[in-house]
Amino acid sequence: MIKKLLTSFHKNWKIYLIEAWALGMFMVSASLFVIIIEHPSFPIRHLIPAAILRRLLIGLAMGITAVLLIYSGWGKRSGAHMNPAVTLTFLTLNRISGVDAFWYITFQFLGGYLGVLIFRWTLFNYISNPTVNYIITVPGQQGLWVALILEFLLSFIVILTVLFSSNSIKAAPYTGYFVGLLLVLFIAFEAPFSGMSINPARTFSSALAANQWNGWWLYFIGPVSGMLFGGYLYRANFRSKNNGNCTTMNMHLSGYKYDCVTYEVTGPKHLLLKETNKTGK
Repeated sequence: MIKKLLTSFHKNWKIYLIEAWALGMFMVSASLFVIIIEHPSFPIRHLIPAAILRRLLIGLAMGITAVLLIYSGWGKRSGAHMNPAVTLTFLTLNRISGVDAFWYITFQFLGGYLGVLIFRWTLFNYISNPTVNYIITVPGQQGLWVALILEFLLSFIVILTVLFSSNSIKAAPYTGYFVGLLLVLFIAFEAPFSGMSINPARTFSSALAANQWNGWWLYFIGPVSGMLFGGYLYRANFRSKNNGNCTTMNMHLSGYKYDCVTYEVTGPKHLLLKETNKTGK
């Protein structure tokens, strides 16, 4: 297994670095915009006293950031997962190998943490201010279980949106935009309840930088279980409509495969054989 991991790393390390870069840039953007919008040293917090409007601005910033990363040249190369829950779902759907998934997730955590750490090193007084607080995600006043349920539901919605849109000829090119729109809505309206993470690496990055672990476990269980459940239901539905065949599923956030070298269909083998005989490839 170790040999496979090392071989895969030697072959695809540039792709894995893209995943680190993507989530790292997302965390840099999140940190920067939360500082500008929420920190009392900047005028926006005073000019816009309504918290929901400030969250809407943050949501717009993060939605645009996600879209730019997904449709960037590098994002198309890796598939722009940026989220361990997404990677694990694609693994269960046989769209990425186990060794590639391992490195994707490893570099997502690394990149996300470095994205926050940059601000701790350079703008500590800003990122550590209570109004920013390392952009950590913590449960709202409604408690841990409400936050857990909402993280599950939001993640479930996101992955089903990705799967249904990316497998539609007309909707596929807009998959990333749908994800961006969901981020805007979730951050604006749901963030007070769960902190709006839907991403274990995103939560871990802020928690580690701040050394604050309040309810951290729910941001692993909720997003992972929500996306895995969504992937399971989608696959069952897809196979029932295609005579048990799931090899034609396309699952890239940008809507296309492009030249993503880690994309692969690893099973089931008997269906792969049928597909190969059918296409002659």
